[in-house]
Amino acid sequence: MDFTKTDPEFTERFQHFAFDEVPNEPGQQLPETDRWLAILATLMGCQGADAFRELLPEALDSGLSPVMVKEVVYQGTDYLGYGRVRPFLTAVNEALTQRGISLPLPGQSTTTMENRLEKGVEAQAAIFGPQMREAWKAGTVNRWLAENCFGDYYTRAGLDLRQRELITFCFLLAQGGCEPQLAAHAKGNMKMGNDKDYLIRVVLQCLPYAGYPRSLNAIACVNKAAE
Repeated sequence: MDFTKTDPEFTERFQHFAFDEVPNEPGQQLPETDRWLAILATLMGCQGADAFRELLPEALDSGLSPVMVKEVVYQGTDYLGYGRVRPFLTAVNEALTQRGISLPLPGQSTTTMENRLEKGVEAQAAIFGPQMREAWKAGTVNRWLAENCFGDYYTRAGLDLRQRELITFCFLLAQGGCEPQLAAHAKGNMKMGNDKDYLIRVVLQCLPYAGYPRSLNAIACVNKAAE
């Protein structure tokens, strides 16, 4: 549906805000790659499948590789669950197929079923500190977090740890109700080089897609993490 015809006043104001005012706000800009990684992750977090489909071509045209887009979707499984990720996996596959890109894409896994726990613990420790080397022993969920979330996904090629923490931050800010985890991953982002100023810029660039309440909550979590 062409919203410029059915909803011209809304379209005029939203497009100006989201596509002109926000990305060009002085002092609040992001590199294009990070901006589009953040927007796609935010749209997944808020379950904006239609908007994701709408903006995915622009993300690809702006420099995101097919592998990077796939990695965003794959990692979303850990933070959103398969039920909420599946529509986005379908959307990406359809978009890439329409562009003549052969699937599956080249494999990006760097772990085996035998070393995924070890490698996942290494990734956790790199992001959150050496105390994480023993955290997996605290319970079944903690072990799964190390071997599945980090060992199966964070260790994959295609995105580095800084970019993976960036998209995790966006998954959490957009779905809401995850403020303790959001504050923890704000700290993880800071350890990976995405400092307080950078995370505030991330929140502002994602605000048109996440809305004001969750954006304000995210800024509060960033401030808390920086204290």
